[in-house]
Amino acid sequence: MKILNVLVACEESQRVCTEFRKLGHNAFSCDILKCSGGHPEWHFNQDVLEVIKNNGGRLETGEEFYIEGKWDLMVAHPPCTYLAVSGAKWYYHPEDKDLPVEQRRPHPRFPNRAQDRAEAEAFFLALANADIEHIAIENPVGIMNTKFRKPDQVVQPYFFGDAASKSTCLWLKNLPLLVPTEMVDKGEYIEFKSGKRIPKWYSDGLTKTKTAEERRTWRSKTFPGFAKAIAEQWSEVLTK
Repeated sequence: MKILNVLVACEESQRVCTEFRKLGHNAFSCDILKCSGGHPEWHFNQDVLEVIKNNGGRLETGEEFYIEGKWDLMVAHPPCTYLAVSGAKWYYHPEDKDLPVEQRRPHPRFPNRAQDRAEAEAFFLALANADIEHIAIENPVGIMNTKFRKPDQVVQPYFFGDAASKSTCLWLKNLPLLVPTEMVDKGEYIEFKSGKRIPKWYSDGLTKTKTAEERRTWRSKTFPGFAKAIAEQWSEVLTK
């Protein structure tokens, strides 16, 4: 079997990385955060763009490691804070909602939102245009649907055996669409007095975390069945 060099960008949980490792591939996660997956020896703890350019870099253990050849596949999870539609309400001043967009002021709590979003867009595009033959980028529904292009596929955790709802867009380069492995129910929802409903897994994150950073990390974790499908299906195609 061909051994793939796999880079999982912006992944501190190591869920996708671990699934590729189970299949015998040379997989590494990368994030500016320390890994929570228990394998710092597989985790580049630095800017992923440098790891892409240099075919390796500094592991969380402090060692330097570089692959032989190039990355065969990158699965990227760029931060969605400034890209997802759910964050649009924080872009403009709430008092200016009836004004033309060009006349609206920045949100008082997030005056640098425009710059933050521009940097997030640039980072997403840098990953999409990386010199790697096979690339998958995942993100929630957001502005990259228009700033970049429409996603090739939109999947849900419940397509892959996890009873939860989380619309996830996939932009693919030289990769096939994922095939659902086990269709289950959409998971529990929490309904508020206002009538608003949110998935229970998302609500759990609000109660089990203490800071905004912890909540972002909670929301960004890849569901286990989805991670397994990514590793199994794409490694099968690329090792034929």
